This record gives sequence, structure tokens and C-alpha cells, in this order.
Amino acid sequence: MKFQKDKKYRRVPRRIWVLIIVIIFVFIAGSVIVRNYYYSLLKPLSTSHKVITIDIVRGSSVREITDQLASSHVIKSSWAAQLYINSQNLSNSLQAGTYDFSPNETTQQIISSIVSGKISSNLVTILPGTNIFKLKADFLKDGYSQSAINNALNIANYRNLKIMEFVPSNVNSMEGLLWPDSFERNKNTPLSVIIEESLNEMANHLTQQVQADFASEGLSTYQGIILASIIDQEVSKPTDQAQVAQVFLSRLKQSMNLGSDVTAYYGALANNQPPSLSYDSPYNTLLHPGLPPTPISTINSSSLYAATHPAPTNWLYFVTGDNGVTYFSNTLAQQQANTTQYCHKLCGN
Repeated sequence: MKFQKDKKYRRVPRRIWVLIIVIIFVFIAGSVIVRNYYYSLLKPLSTSHKVITIDIVRGSSVREITDQLASSHVIKSSWAAQLYINSQNLSNSLQAGTYDFSPNETTQQIISSIVSGKISSNLVTILPGTNIFKLKADFLKDGYSQSAINNALNIANYRNLKIMEFVPSNVNSMEGLLWPDSFERNKNTPLSVIIEESLNEMANHLTQQVQADFASEGLSTYQGIILASIIDQEVSKPTDQAQVAQVFLSRLKQSMNLGSDVTAYYGALANNQPPSLSYDSPYNTLLHPGLPPTPISTINSSSLYAATHPAPTNWLYFVTGDNGVTYFSNTLAQQQANTTQYCHKLCGN
């Protein structure tokens, strides 16, 4: 009887083991190199102590901020800064404002300053989406006295400026008339000088084309500013702003109440009341038709553009969900369904 010989165990050729070891070594070495390269990009750009002023606008994305820092020669790499921000879960903690940085700071130090809101102290910054009450508090922090602030925000002092051509004579509030920007000052610069510069900037943005765009929607220029301020407070994403502009303009044309929560909250705030949708004031567009009597905050280029370029849509309702996404609808039933499904914390559900 013949027995079949056992098959010999086949050994893995030595060259295969060598190849595997080489691949592992290359992978480890590559990882170390990439890691070291990443950390090198977080180091200071240079040893220069030059001060570079950066104005971070509210609503800027992480990439927009890091691109701005890189293009201004403050950091080495936008990519590395983005990776650092995301790895530290800081994307929602970055604060708008005007900052002074030097190329001799690390990316970590610069991001830390933005997270902490350590804005430049030798500038006066008026941020977009800021109401007059917050502005007064900011001016106090800038070192101005209460009496200087009250005098600087007295609209009667600026009646000769071009911006006042658009403001009805019965309006006594500076709300919404200041263009957001950073203004240089020294210890002797009166706040009124900064306010006048801001008012003149606003006038420069209200071009003849902007005026004509508002008129085509049946709005005066001042009403257009009111609309832009409401849009700014409702949503920050430009595409959403354009659609919200369309919603509000459609509702105005159909004699529907705007139904804007932010106007109701502003009315309560203006009367030293806690935020409430039921507080009855001229600003409560849930209760009263038409636009509120004044803007409710400063605006910016994005909200001004949206107000003059509404989206070609036909929505009548919108709600921003807890996830930050804005949902639009045509009917009240759809609006209620969207609110129930997407808006719990923000809508108090």
C-alpha cells in the first residue's frame, strides 16, 4: 500500500518578510514625518514682533478664519490651524472681533486668543448684529464714560450727515445706523468721532443701486435697513438670509404679520423686560403688522445684500432647528411639522 507523502509546509519567502517589514517601517516613518510636519506648521511664522490687525467677522467659518490668518501672514498654514481647531473641538468657540497678532506667536496661542475673545484694545470695534444696548456696554468696556456714550449716541448731533437723509424725522434712535467696523483711536479720541465715521460708512454702503433695490420692493431705504437687521438676527448663512428676505417680503406684500421672534425679543429688551414672545410692544411682529419702528441691530454686507437680493423662492415660513439648519415651508401645517421635528431646545419644545 502506498502512502501519499505529506505536503511540505511552504514557508513565506524571505523577500516577502523583508517587504512587509519595509512597508511597516515606511508607514511608521511616514506617520512620524507627517506628525512632525504638522507640529512644525503650528510654530511661529517668524521672530518678528510686528503687530498685524485681523478683523474676524461674525458668522465666519473655520476655514475663512484660518485662511484670513494665513493670508495676513500671521500663521504658517491654514490647513494645520483647521486641523488643530477641529482636533480640540474649538470650531464653535471662535469669537468675532478685531485682534492684534504677531508672527512670533504660535498657532495655538493665536487660536486661544480668538476663543477667549481677547480683542484689540487700541481699536473701537462695532460688530455686526449688535444692538444699541450691547454697544453701550461695549463702549463702557472701551473706557468711555456713560455721559460720553449718551452724548455720542444722541442722533440730534448728526442731523447734517448724509445718512440722515434716509432716517424719518420722528426717529430718535441710532439703532441700526452704525456700520460695523474697527476704528482706530488714541486716548484723546472722542467717541463721537468714531460714531460719525461709522455713520458715514453706512451712508457709503447705501448706494443709489441699494436705494433702487429697496424701492423696487416697495420699501424706503430706512425700512430696508430695518429688514436687513431682522434678517441678520434671524440667520447668518448668506443663502438662508436671501430666502428669509424673500419670506418677509412675501408676507409684507400679502399683509401677513412678519411673525419674527427676534423682533418680539427686542421689544421686551428695549423695555427692560425678560425675553418674551408675548410681550406687547411696537416691535412685536407676531402681534402687529408691518415692520417694527426701527432696526433691531447693526447690519453688515451680507444681510444688506440679502435684503436687496431676495431669493427667487415662494416660502412663507421658516424655522431654524437645533442643528443650525433652517427649514422653509409654504404652509402653516408644514411649519408646525418642521418645528416639531427639528426645533426642540431653541423653540422651547
